Amino acid sequence: MNEFTVPAYLQDARQLLSESGFACTGRWYHGTASGLIPSIQAHGLHGSGDLELLTRQFKTLGTIGHDISDHKDPLFITQSKELAYFWANEKAHTRSVYMKSDEQPVVFELNLPEDLQQQVTTDAGGAALVLEPGNLYLLWLGELYEACGVAKPEIDPLRGDRMDYLNKLGLAYLNAPVAPEHLLLLQPN
Repeated sequence: MNEFTVPAYLQDARQLLSESGFACTGRWYHGTASGLIPSIQAHGLHGSGDLELLTRQFKTLGTIGHDISDHKDPLFITQSKELAYFWANEKAHTRSVYMKSDEQPVVFELNLPEDLQQQVTTDAGGAALVLEPGNLYLLWLGELYEACGVAKPEIDPLRGDRMDYLNKLGLAYLNAPVAPEHLLLLQPN
């Protein structure tokens, strides 16, 4: 399992988590790697925005005959700084391996204008996580629920409520870019 400690300034699960899942406050978070900070601060957040990493991955996949040049992911977000930190760790690790660098996990807060708030949707693609035996995110999330004294959620990917992926797993996405003026890099006080 992913072994890391969430910095105190990003710990918010105890405030947000209840039997209903994670509360949505209108604030959204995106976890990423430190090497992307200058680009994000200059150009904002975009789905599939890590062009340097994507180029390397496309080149690798191209050598075995895959053409994924039209591939475009939405911008993955969550309502919890703590959950965003998990994904930031994943991204920092991936970039460190591919780019042979020492990337650190970072979290951005998204202060979305109303038109973008209306476009945030639950990521029902989370069903794939639920179906994957031993998924690291779900194992870590189960420990987080337990640490907060809340029963770990059970989601039936075939019959479950689509909103469970947002409320109980903290998985959302936005299929639109977020301009730099709506972003704040979270840092310790």
